Amino acid sequence: MLAEDSETSRRRFHLGVIYTLMGTIGAALGIPAAGYLLVPGSSNRKEEWVEVTNLEKLKAGEPEEIVFRRNRKDGWKILSEKTSAWVTKKPDGQVIAFAPSCTHLGCAFHYDEKHKNFLCPCHTSTFDLEGKPLEGPAPRALDRYQMKIEGGKILLGAVVKSQES
Repeated sequence: MLAEDSETSRRRFHLGVIYTLMGTIGAALGIPAAGYLLVPGSSNRKEEWVEVTNLEKLKAGEPEEIVFRRNRKDGWKILSEKTSAWVTKKPDGQVIAFAPSCTHLGCAFHYDEKHKNFLCPCHTSTFDLEGKPLEGPAPRALDRYQMKIEGGKILLGAVVKSQES
């Protein structure tokens, strides 16, 4: 009878050790994973502004596609990527910077010099110089970059989605 009791207590001890190890390993893996999934990464990231051009280089009423590099955070990696913006200087001096993708399916649009509007070649959506849709399947106006001017230089921030039309 004594042998059975020692065998049972030894078995309980080993099961306790195994369950404790499994719980410790699960917590060691689960806590960082939960933190990564539940805590938004953008909250601790500084707002990044990228210098793209000088204000005096822009001609009023003529949109210009400006290519620039910006850093983008992807998980723990920081990627440097090449992107562009359509920048328009209005006759009153105000400047607008549009993200380069159509709001319909994300195709790259271009400026149509002949018709003085932006044209998406994928499904022929057209937009005026304010970014508002004129015709085609685009559901809303063009998305814009946050923008500020410091010392005659144009700085772009994050892309702000336009509201539904």
